[in-house]
Amino acid sequence: MPLKTAKPRRAPAPISASSLPHVEPDLDRAIALVMEMMAIPGKSGEEAAIAEFVVARLREAGLPEDAIRFDAAHKRSPLRGGTGNLIVKLPGTIAGPRRLLSAHLDTVPICVGCRPVRKGDLVSSADPSTGLGGDNRAGAAVLLVAAIEILSRSLPHPPLAFVWFVQEEVGLQGSHYLQTGLLGKPKLAFNFDGGSPEKLTLGATGGYRMDIEIRGLASHAGGAPEQGISAIAIASLAIAELHREGWHGLVQKTDTRGRALQGTSNVGVIRGGDATNVVTDRVLVRAEARSHDPKFRGQIIKRIETAFRDAAKTVKNVGGKCGSVEIKGRLDYESFRLSAKESCVVAAEQAVRETGGEPIHAISNGGLDANWLTSHGIPTVTLGCGQKNIHTTAEQLDLKEFLRACRIGLRLATATE
Repeated sequence: MPLKTAKPRRAPAPISASSLPHVEPDLDRAIALVMEMMAIPGKSGEEAAIAEFVVARLREAGLPEDAIRFDAAHKRSPLRGGTGNLIVKLPGTIAGPRRLLSAHLDTVPICVGCRPVRKGDLVSSADPSTGLGGDNRAGAAVLLVAAIEILSRSLPHPPLAFVWFVQEEVGLQGSHYLQTGLLGKPKLAFNFDGGSPEKLTLGATGGYRMDIEIRGLASHAGGAPEQGISAIAIASLAIAELHREGWHGLVQKTDTRGRALQGTSNVGVIRGGDATNVVTDRVLVRAEARSHDPKFRGQIIKRIETAFRDAAKTVKNVGGKCGSVEIKGRLDYESFRLSAKESCVVAAEQAVRETGGEPIHAISNGGLDANWLTSHGIPTVTLGCGQKNIHTTAEQLDLKEFLRACRIGLRLATATE
């Protein structure tokens, strides 16, 4: 199966808005908003408080109640959760194709308890044991700033949709189960996530996750270890084999035609065992495989499955019995790549240049909400918001880059060409 490539869509010729002045957002308000948003807990599945904050600010700016919708994505995702995606749809005041701006609300667990503190143009967590949550409260703030400016200042704009996604950090579940019928058929889409606002991410890898349950046989580790079948030994042998053969970590292979193939895999979770004097009879392993090439990703998945099943056959007790393996997997998101001529890419390049930057095209080895938006038939380019060292206690937000992202976001929300 070839890499999924979205066909370029050219927006219909809009009424020119070149005579409309480019307005600047209230930068002090933007900083105040993002600082407040980063302090609100909201790991994946627990986004209700931050969603309520966004809704409250939108209402204060004059958003009509009937423009606010929550979909049921959280009821369909494996995690479930407290709230669905927040969707705001605005009719246009000037002609042009509908534009979509998106970002995710959730943060990783390490950010719970964050107390953001500013030192010059950088923001970090005052608590050295927590992350900041700039990923992706900065993106969520970019959308909120644009919407507040448009509503409070009655700025001219084409038809718009704003989406604040839930559960991005646990496999893009919010965008996966998005109710697209609530969006109003947008033609150009712009997602705001990590990195520099000059970086335009045109494509991203596809990801597959696996739950591997290993069953052995319990016995007393001191009195009768030979009677047992160690599930831990099975897991260890399988992982060691994958590492030795180059199927764990960065995976680089060559096919029969000499073509280079690349992907990644990782065993990220191992759970099992309660005591050292018991041969462990059950272990749960969670792993993943990624590649921009869906076919090669399938090869990585097959090799992981084979390694665990083969290892289960080799670990036997004195009676000749061996362990067993049950594997459940799911595709979290498929890979995609946009053309540089895609209308959303061209519009994003223009907005970056208008704010004094030079756009850089990039391809991501991680998943983005743009993966699912593009799969839903909405080609989406992703821009950064100044987040650095995400998912770590060293995370920072560069306010200069964040404010540039706010300028870009407002331009994209008010432009028609």
